[in-house]
Amino acid sequence: MNENAEARLKSLGLSIAHKIGLFLAMTIICLPGLWIVLASFRPTVEIMAKPPVWIPQHLSLDAYVAMFSGIGQGGIPVIEYFRNSLIISVTSTVISLAIGMAGGYAFARYRFKAKSSIFLGLMLTRTVPGIALSLPLFFVYSKLGIIDTHFGLILAYVALNVPFTIWLIDGFFRQVPKDLAEAAQIDGCTRWQAFWQVEFPLAGPGIASAGIFAFLTSWNEFALASQLTRSVNSKTLPVGLLDYTAEFTIDWRGMCALAVVMIIPALVLTFIVQKHLVSGLTSGAVKG
Repeated sequence: MNENAEARLKSLGLSIAHKIGLFLAMTIICLPGLWIVLASFRPTVEIMAKPPVWIPQHLSLDAYVAMFSGIGQGGIPVIEYFRNSLIISVTSTVISLAIGMAGGYAFARYRFKAKSSIFLGLMLTRTVPGIALSLPLFFVYSKLGIIDTHFGLILAYVALNVPFTIWLIDGFFRQVPKDLAEAAQIDGCTRWQAFWQVEFPLAGPGIASAGIFAFLTSWNEFALASQLTRSVNSKTLPVGLLDYTAEFTIDWRGMCALAVVMIIPALVLTFIVQKHLVSGLTSGAVKG
């Protein structure tokens, strides 16, 4: 009995220590986001205070009121920036997923010449930081006349996201047995029907994971967008944060309020697809 009691006590202690560790880790991860949200409600004096004011003394919605009341009156064009971000992010994500599904399926199911070399070449493109591409892209886009356009940013983000989506989706299609598609074809399905009705649903979590990552990459990207956009017609929300900076001052509260507006759609999308996202990230961790 004593040994059982000691074992249960040890198990309880480990469980408590595990939960405390997770709580501390999540606190550290979430603290910057919480600080941004609080800063959007606090006066600038508290934000800039030294030593920092950890517990807000005065909270108000002035930054949000100023942001949205200034729409169309010379203020920050939040609606236009939001529309641009949504159009560019959604379009680039859909195109990246379409190419990623085709490429991932081809790498997972077919054999062709220089397959490994092509795949390695695609993966190596991920080693190049986006900021290193901003100057070459600027010169190329200037020659093509697509600076300050939705098309230019969509093209850049598709090129940025396609290698990752191909790599991720390829791994999930490899986990789907070929026998299932072959059995569906024996039962009368065409190759296309076997893909959509059998293989695609089984690889759905991986495709959802690739989609959410591609969307968040496009939604939060700043380096390329700051170089390839010039006007309200194409500026995205991350670039719009610069509107709160002046020559000698920075409106930290307004900047944090716009950052909160940026965070909300990403949180909503992640919440909607969280089931697929979690299963996609954990798939393969346990062998069947």
